[in-house]
Amino acid sequence: MTAQEAKNLIRPMLADKRYHHSLCVAKEAVRLAKRFGEDPEKAELAGLLHDITKELPTEKQLKMMESFGIILTDVERRSRKVWHAMLGAVYLERECGVTDPEILGAVRWHTTGKAGMTLLEKIIFTADFVSEDRDYKGVEKLRRLAEKNLEDAMREGTSFTLAELASHCELIHPDTLTLYNSLLLEREAAGKTGKE
Repeated sequence: MTAQEAKNLIRPMLADKRYHHSLCVAKEAVRLAKRFGEDPEKAELAGLLHDITKELPTEKQLKMMESFGIILTDVERRSRKVWHAMLGAVYLERECGVTDPEILGAVRWHTTGKAGMTLLEKIIFTADFVSEDRDYKGVEKLRRLAEKNLEDAMREGTSFTLAELASHCELIHPDTLTLYNSLLLEREAAGKTGKE
C-alpha cells in the first residue's frame, strides 16, 4: 500500500479534523522515524492508518469486533476510546489487505501502549501525542522530550494520560499501566548503568 492509497482509504471514513490529525501524525511519524532509524515509509503508513475506525458509530464498532472475533475484557467494554485501535488493526488486515505485522502492531498499540513495544509502535504512540495539530497544555514539553528520547516522551505522555483518566474517574487499561511501569523500570535500570 502506498501513502496515497492509505489516504484514499481513510478519507471517506474520517471527518476533516480527524483526517487532518492523521496527516499530522503521519508527518511526525516520518520525522521521528528518520531521527531514530526506522523505515519512514512504514511510519507514514502507520500514521495515516492509525485512526481508521475511530469515527465509526459505536454499534458498528461493536458489530465489527464481534464479527472479527475480538473479545473485549470488562475494562475494554467500558473504555470505548481504546476500541478503534483494537478494531483498526484487525480491520486493516482482514478488509484492506494490510499484512505488515509492524504496521498492524503500531495501529493496535497506539492508544494503550504495552510493555516491549517495537520502535515503530513507539514512534506512532509518540507521534499521536505530539503531532503539530495537538495544542494541549504540556505538549511542547513532550515535543522536546521526543526530540531526544522516545521513551522519555512516552513516559511523560503516559503519565499525563493516567492523570487525566484518574481525574475523571475513568478506567485505565492494564496495558497502559504495564507500559508506564516498564518505562519507569527501564529508566531506573539505565540510571544505574549511567545511561540516560
